[in-house]
Amino acid sequence: MNQHTATRPSAAFVGASWASMIAGMAAFLIGLWNAQMQLNEKGYYLTILLYGCFAAVSLQKTLRDRAEGQAVTGMYLNLCWISLAASVLLLAVGLWNAALLPSEKGFYGMAFVLTLFAIVAVQKNVRDLAAIAGRAPLAPQA
Repeated sequence: MNQHTATRPSAAFVGASWASMIAGMAAFLIGLWNAQMQLNEKGYYLTILLYGCFAAVSLQKTLRDRAEGQAVTGMYLNLCWISLAASVLLLAVGLWNAALLPSEKGFYGMAFVLTLFAIVAVQKNVRDLAAIAGRAPLAPQA
């Protein structure tokens, strides 16, 4: 059984993580709001953003659970990886086939990647702070 010791993340890191996540999501969503595309296309990109965020958080939680010695099935871990890869692939295919300027495609891609990276950092910080406060066990209880 692995013992994991959580260390308190600095306030600057917590703030930067939240700011990055909000900036990435806001940029993506504002871009969608202002985009000259059909509503079904906007819905596609919104769904991919939400799916990617959920997959990234779920994967981070699953990997952290495993690192702390909690039981995680291989099937669920694989599903997390597949979901994250699928969200990135679906965004890439959508942007590749979109009638957008290359700069717009790059904008959506970068905002998406920033959001996924930041949401993993936010989830890690939330988990670390909860563990330090005693709300979440770091190891299974006997």
